[in-house]
Amino acid sequence: MEGEKQYARLDECIARYPQLKVCKEEIAKSFDHLADMYSQGKKLLICGNGGSAADADHISGELLKGFGHPRALGEEWTERLGSDLMMNLQGALPTIPLTVFNALGTAYNNDCNAKYTFAQLTWGLGTAGDTLLAISTSGNSDNVLLAVKVAKAKGMVTIGLTGKTGGKLKELVDICICAPATEVFKIQELHLPIYHTLCFMLEDKFFPKAQQSSV
Repeated sequence: MEGEKQYARLDECIARYPQLKVCKEEIAKSFDHLADMYSQGKKLLICGNGGSAADADHISGELLKGFGHPRALGEEWTERLGSDLMMNLQGALPTIPLTVFNALGTAYNNDCNAKYTFAQLTWGLGTAGDTLLAISTSGNSDNVLLAVKVAKAKGMVTIGLTGKTGGKLKELVDICICAPATEVFKIQELHLPIYHTLCFMLEDKFFPKAQQSSV
């Protein structure tokens, strides 16, 4: 594995949450894939319901601006942006939470069928080479599973974040991180350190403190 600091983040997570050792390999695989995807200029879509919808927004927030530290833009952006914008913008990793499209969501609920909303957004926003992160504590949320099916049809890679059993999601996605718990609130409590660790690892790779990236 490359990037000792990035994987040190994962080791630190496991040290703090020993129960997550069972999904360490899947977390590492998810990071490896996301790092490669972002390196190719692709984007991440995220979907989930309820608390998982809040997680989708949370993850996006950590990836679209500084998380552990500010992500200063390179000086090469000064001429194009001007000093004010250059000093006040931060490096970002393209991420779209499918949970925030309120107008489309209500229109689909009224005119079509609400369970296909995430699938429609994945169809409209996803392209081959992108990734869909599908969050479902049960692994059986119909609207999430439908979005995964669309993502796979479009040539996207799919990552699942779910609970101990994995539900139907486990068999459908390319990589599945199964938090070792069966009660919803306990699964959600384990999802937080998992995705925080992934966000830290990605930040360390693309925006290291010693040498700020211009992404």
